[in-house]
Amino acid sequence: MAVEEVGRLRTIAIVGQGGAGKTQTAEAMLFTAGATTRLGRPDDGTALMDFEPEELSRHISISSSFHHLNWKKVEVILANTPGYSAFLPDAFNTLHAVDGVVFVATPGGDLKVESEKIWEKVEQLGLPHIAFVPRLDKERTSFAAAMTDLEKTLNAHPVAITLPIGEETAFSGVIDVLTMKALTYADASGKPKEEELSGEAKQRAEEARTRLCEAVAETDDALLEKYLENGTLADDELRAALRAAVLAGKITPVMAGSGAKNIGVGALLDAIVNLLPAPNERPAVKGHAGNGEAIERSADPNAPFAAYVFKTVIDPFVGKLSIFRVISGKAVSDATVLNATRQTRERLGQLLRLEGKKQAPLALALPGEIAAVAKLKDTITGDTLSDEKSPMLLPPLQKPSPVISFAIRPRSRADEEKASTALHRLIEEDPALETHRDPQTHEIILSGTGQMHIETTVEKLKRKFNVEVDLQAPKVPYKETIKGRAEAQGKYKRQSGGRGQYGDCWLKIEPLPRGGGFEFVDEIVGGAIPRQFIPSVEKGVRNTLNEGFLAGYPMVDIKVTVFDGSFHEVDSSDMAFQIAASMGLKAALEKARPILLEPVMSLEVSCPEECMGDVIGDLNSRRGKVLGVDRKGQSQVIKALVPMSEVLKYAPDLRSMTSGRGSFESAFSHYEEVPAHIAEKVIKEAKEAREATKERAHA
Repeated sequence: MAVEEVGRLRTIAIVGQGGAGKTQTAEAMLFTAGATTRLGRPDDGTALMDFEPEELSRHISISSSFHHLNWKKVEVILANTPGYSAFLPDAFNTLHAVDGVVFVATPGGDLKVESEKIWEKVEQLGLPHIAFVPRLDKERTSFAAAMTDLEKTLNAHPVAITLPIGEETAFSGVIDVLTMKALTYADASGKPKEEELSGEAKQRAEEARTRLCEAVAETDDALLEKYLENGTLADDELRAALRAAVLAGKITPVMAGSGAKNIGVGALLDAIVNLLPAPNERPAVKGHAGNGEAIERSADPNAPFAAYVFKTVIDPFVGKLSIFRVISGKAVSDATVLNATRQTRERLGQLLRLEGKKQAPLALALPGEIAAVAKLKDTITGDTLSDEKSPMLLPPLQKPSPVISFAIRPRSRADEEKASTALHRLIEEDPALETHRDPQTHEIILSGTGQMHIETTVEKLKRKFNVEVDLQAPKVPYKETIKGRAEAQGKYKRQSGGRGQYGDCWLKIEPLPRGGGFEFVDEIVGGAIPRQFIPSVEKGVRNTLNEGFLAGYPMVDIKVTVFDGSFHEVDSSDMAFQIAASMGLKAALEKARPILLEPVMSLEVSCPEECMGDVIGDLNSRRGKVLGVDRKGQSQVIKALVPMSEVLKYAPDLRSMTSGRGSFESAFSHYEEVPAHIAEKVIKEAKEAREATKERAHA
């Protein structure tokens, strides 16, 4: 297979914050290139790139989607990515599968934290990028403000290569700074009328070209010397140097346009083809061979096959669809490959090219191409597929930490039986989800990256698997313990004709250090209680501790010693000693100052310095203890211990406090005594809940 074919490929991600206009830009690109016959619009549900029902109802992108087009004999694979915070993990995974980026910037000078996070990821991965400012036909928009935002907020090096003609509703075309022509658009066909520049437009273009030449010359010492001598750069020199600067990540060319009116989109496609890299112009991918030795693979179709599975789609009818990027070699239908991550063999069925929600058969996939295959038995997101004889293993994708959790309550017995399987299928599709059953509260806990993330997951449960659930705040897994020591007798005696019941034991209870659990000690001497009944006493104690004393929560960190008792030759039994132990323990607990314990979480909160005071004040109001503050890059990292009950809904509150620029990670730390006034409220609510449960049972 000729390497030239790889050189005629561009695999590009369209990125930017939610609401920036990414999907409309993608639709305009597809229409302008003739890949579609009409200009799709996300606002009216006709976009090809947003097709999931959850996307159509919200008019936002939730998951990355893919399509391809041909422009001037170059094949372009487009990946349209989500931009809202809750769905950024999917966008970040997709960035591992592309060679370049079109950053869609907002035209009002209002870049949000999502844009900062996306830009940081693009820079981290070393992806060459260009920027497109759409929606310049809308009110209160400004190309100059967008340029300033790119420079000031993202620390980019923006340089305009097209300029808008007209402003807001009068926006009608662009000035191409490279060709020094005016491109005006009479309709949404995407075909401009090319005109010579004159007057004020020519002056603007000359000033922009001077800035472009200066910016490009400054990226290369030899070129700078030539520019200073001649005062300009020839067209060929400028284009070649601009491309080299983009590939090196030194410059971000910026273009003006409108996706809805299809203005400036042809120039954007030209920039993708002329300025962004082909797969074989990117650095070799680093991984490990089967023996653990570090290896590299370039985008060579004649090298051994290697591919990276960066996304999985679960369809209840078609099954599992694994979406991968070919790193090296060729992917061929019906080939047998090695899953190097799991050391299992997989058979590739029919390769598929993704065209929005549709798939088309694909004979083979070259390096840099994104393809899909159905029904791989062991492969999940983040796995590496490779040649069996020359295995290659790539690093796994980074898994985000969940920031919000809900308890889910299935609406029916049938839903309950199907919920666990359905959730695990969705986690295959979306690794940012987590689920587990709390061993104490017995609730199914679903965790994700935001409330909208959880809500869309619940909608998918119903749509894909016909499982209906309700969301609730998780119950806090309180526990109980004691602060004092006490002794008490438990004596159970019952006679009702025939054989009776008799059990008698003396128990001593005392607290253990926090985290000590439960300790049972047998100090019976002289056969006061026969050996066979000692396990019965322990069982009675354990059962009572599990039931709790104050509010029905399990009791922990308690040492129980049985030190005396009596028995009856005929009437003593296993059950009698269980009941006696329970009675004795309850009597002792009443005297041992029982208290309520709550789980305390360890939090690491990252926020801008100007928000630090508000965040610390808020943590203090949540009964938190701030342990320290460290600087990390441009952010401050606050370390604190906070009761779980106070941070169940912390994610939206932090987002509000920091204008979306804060993030946090949490982990369980330890259990701590609940303050008396709060414990009183918790105990009251627990008793009311138990009474309500009893009433429902009797009804």
